[in-house]
Amino acid sequence: MRVVAFRHGPWDGLGLIAGVLDNHGIAWAYADLYSAPARENGIEDADALILLGGSMSANDDLPFIHREIEYIHSAVHSRKPVLGICLGAQLIAKALGSKVYPNGKKEIGWEPVTFDASAQNDALFHGHHSEMIFHWHGETFDLPQGAELLASSSACRNQAFRFGDRVYGLQFHLEVTPVMISQWCQEDEACGKGEVTQAIDSLANSARATEVAQLIFGRWCALAKAQTHSRPCSSSG
Repeated sequence: MRVVAFRHGPWDGLGLIAGVLDNHGIAWAYADLYSAPARENGIEDADALILLGGSMSANDDLPFIHREIEYIHSAVHSRKPVLGICLGAQLIAKALGSKVYPNGKKEIGWEPVTFDASAQNDALFHGHHSEMIFHWHGETFDLPQGAELLASSSACRNQAFRFGDRVYGLQFHLEVTPVMISQWCQEDEACGKGEVTQAIDSLANSARATEVAQLIFGRWCALAKAQTHSRPCSSSG
């Protein structure tokens, strides 16, 4: 099995997901459509897609944003596993016909996420009720028609959803490492964005968050492998 992960900047890597993919024997590569020249790494031949976070909006009129939405359409039509994180979740929602717009407040830092009753029957999130997870976003989205809401936070209702049995969108950043959090804070300061209004302790909840990430992304890997093996060859492309 082979996964292609869409990055939207040099700081927005797979983080903890990379090691989990490796442990499950899943080959992976980055697609950097934002770069010039774009690096695609065989997107159309991938068995599954992961769409990572980024500082831009899913509504931005950027060629690579439009292309990624087209790839999401194709993957959903072909019944390939798709996982979106933060911006990636918003891109999936947009591809499925939902609106993306500013959230009531920006969520930046460690905040609790509560998993709905529906999550207890979900392949990824069963057994989880509330976890402290890292966030960095200012936008949200309407739940796509036919999708099932899996998790919420006090500041943002749509924190995780599943569409069908193989498309997941996560608004929160379960993939981050302490190094990634520190890099994002440094980038924010260097760019003068001023989104971080108080100091963030990158290690505050990292031990438990790492444990949860390895479990949930491990479940995603097992699910994606099973779905890839069961997908008819005629539906690929």
